[in-house]
Amino acid sequence: MKPDYKRDMQKEANTYEEIVRNLKNRIFAPVYFLMGEEDYYIDRISDYILNTVLTETEREFNQTVLFGMDTDINAVINAARRYPMMSEYQVVVVKEAQNLRNLENLSHYLQKPMPTTILVFCHKHGSVDRRKKIAAEIEKVGVLFESKKLKESQLPGFISSYLKPKKVDIDPKASEMLAEFVGTDLSRMTGELEKLVITLPPGQKRITPEQIEKNIGISKDYNNFELRNALIEKDVLKANVIVKYFEDNPKNNPLQVTLAVLFNFYSNLMLAYYAPQKNEQGVAAQLGLRTQWQAKDYINAMHRYTGTKVMQIIHAIRNCDAQSKGISNSSISDGELLRELVYFILH
Repeated sequence: MKPDYKRDMQKEANTYEEIVRNLKNRIFAPVYFLMGEEDYYIDRISDYILNTVLTETEREFNQTVLFGMDTDINAVINAARRYPMMSEYQVVVVKEAQNLRNLENLSHYLQKPMPTTILVFCHKHGSVDRRKKIAAEIEKVGVLFESKKLKESQLPGFISSYLKPKKVDIDPKASEMLAEFVGTDLSRMTGELEKLVITLPPGQKRITPEQIEKNIGISKDYNNFELRNALIEKDVLKANVIVKYFEDNPKNNPLQVTLAVLFNFYSNLMLAYYAPQKNEQGVAAQLGLRTQWQAKDYINAMHRYTGTKVMQIIHAIRNCDAQSKGISNSSISDGELLRELVYFILH
């Protein structure tokens, strides 16, 4: 007898972790509608279903992959209504589901979905409006999951969570270096993390800044993380040494990436001034940080910069960005622009 999905799940399979946990326990929903801007979680869930629900023998007759550009909703429904052959389930996955027309016609199938079919929609680069009737109908019988882009402040938490099952730790500085170098592209991030895990020396279970410098190509001493720290501490010498390094190595240290890092930090710093409590817990809650230790830099910076200065810095970063794109600037190099910006921040 198959488990009653809604009874067992109590309509709580709304997060990636919950969905994967249920799949591992072989508690399946008849319909999974995976949508959103972040491809990583959509791919992970759909790949897990494709690779684990059926045995290799069962997949030959009971696993169907369709593409939204090449099919229509009626063909999807017809595939979903088939009975499995010599298997408990059949799996139907619709990739690029954002290209499907007349999705609302799925309503007819949702009234009585096949209990032996696991129907998966991969709707990328956007989401279905949750206010629409079709969204409510999907959620009523299955899983409606939205894969959202992570904020930069959430990346260290993601990195630690990804490494934990592998029993690998990461130095906080190394985590920040990697987050600032890779950004919020989670597919690329996991690729870099896999590279680091593979290249760990025998017996070592902690990723260090030195390992990142060796295997990823980020200098452990001259990077955006260290520049930000120098500005927080108002260390004029260190900041200018890093700027000089960036100027001499422009390909590895593009100005636009540095400006994005600085803008993110000082924008968050501006918000930190409005935290009801100016301690680590209060600032972390105000900024939505995953861990309280991430708030230390903001508390430190609040002691060195006034709110008025921070507003001026944010304006200066925006102006520097405009000039780097040729607005009101015809001759100043990126290195000079960064040097002028850093001077303004520090004085």
